[in-house]
Amino acid sequence: MTLKQIMKENKGAIVLVHSFILLENIAWIIEPTFFGQLLDALIDKFYDKEKINIMFPLAVWIFIYMLNTIGGTLGRFFSGKVYSRMYSDVATNLIAYSRKKHHPASKTLVRAELAKEYMIFLKDRLPEVTWQICASFGAIVALIFYDWRIALVCFTVVFPMILINNIYRKNVVHLQKDLHDNREDLYSIVEEKNLEKIHEYYHSMVLPQIRIAKWNSLDYGIIKVLLMIIFIVVLFICVDVDQFTTGKIYAVVAYIWTFIASTEYLPGLMESMTSVKELSNRLREESD
Repeated sequence: MTLKQIMKENKGAIVLVHSFILLENIAWIIEPTFFGQLLDALIDKFYDKEKINIMFPLAVWIFIYMLNTIGGTLGRFFSGKVYSRMYSDVATNLIAYSRKKHHPASKTLVRAELAKEYMIFLKDRLPEVTWQICASFGAIVALIFYDWRIALVCFTVVFPMILINNIYRKNVVHLQKDLHDNREDLYSIVEEKNLEKIHEYYHSMVLPQIRIAKWNSLDYGIIKVLLMIIFIVVLFICVDVDQFTTGKIYAVVAYIWTFIASTEYLPGLMESMTSVKELSNRLREESD
């Protein structure tokens, strides 16, 4: 059973969960704009003593904030409910399939444990993919309304980030295969009760994990340098932009931080995606 099959069989439940996740993300992206407007209204009322209606921007911001809260709350509730049941069904199906193929009990149990990677991807990583898309491109679109130059800088950085993560994926996928191969041998090795073989087994898993960590850290470091370039360019752009109000400056900074924070997920996200892809290929090849 591959990830694609699982998603197809449970598409209704997955769509339900991600509709609330999408609501949370969209509300989070547009919130800085309305909070900036509220901030400007409060400053104008305080300093100019004008009869400015701050209740409307306050009510709009509270509405947006509550949409974010509702989406996050219901998304987390249905996520726990849906994916716990889904894992039960997937693990049962994998065990039934392994018995049909007359796999040893050790391999059957490991396959059921490996199925957790599917659930981790659907429950944790897929929402991160949704957030990555909303945060990255949502922030860029929002920044266009403040200064197109800042949006262009962020958009330009997206392409080398994609290239870097594609290189990461190609180098890590065969390392994930080594880890999965080793994990399938675990129970049979333990059953032999040979301490030397057990030591060799765990030692054999060290090198792939070290290499994955190396690519993970390299990916993270290069992306951080690219983000530093964004900060430097935006700093010089903002010096030239003197028509910004306090609220607009807050919104611009918030969107830049949103764009940067979204990249924090990339190394772990790519590692999980390569692991799930390798597992799907493994099960598909065996099925074929």
